[in-house]
Amino acid sequence: MVDLLVTYMEMLAPPQGAPLASPSPDAIVARERLDLSSYLDLYRAVGGPVQWDQRLRMLEPELGTLLASASTHIHVLRVAGEPAGICEFNNVGEAAIELAHFGLVPAFQGKRLGPFLLDQALRAAWSHGPQRLWLHTDTYDHPAAQSVYGRAGFRGYAERIETFPD
Repeated sequence: MVDLLVTYMEMLAPPQGAPLASPSPDAIVARERLDLSSYLDLYRAVGGPVQWDQRLRMLEPELGTLLASASTHIHVLRVAGEPAGICEFNNVGEAAIELAHFGLVPAFQGKRLGPFLLDQALRAAWSHGPQRLWLHTDTYDHPAAQSVYGRAGFRGYAERIETFPD
């Protein structure tokens, strides 16, 4: 077992101002319905370095049902057609939408693509009229994660030490 510091953050209003411009002419963000294999490939590419495993521990039929749900929205960043990042929301259509997964494939980090992906996806999520968006991040996540979320409009509301399987 491993103890992690988990920080819970929420956003209570949509992003203000103009949407962030794409930092690259060949970078686009779009909501996609990924098949199970494509989703898992992108999930592993983004989450492997920061030890994401939640979706890998799910049975395939359960994950397939989640991905097919109308309340699961997956926004994919593509650069020249190549999948470069993911922003997954759960509970879309409800009062509180969870930002369940967000990140970039390591080769695309450090190019201002993360804030662009997050801004585009957050604006889409807010278009569904929630009261709040929330997420949690932990000590395994990218060191810049909390500052990126903060610049996007999230504020911390709780921290706790949680124990997870190693």
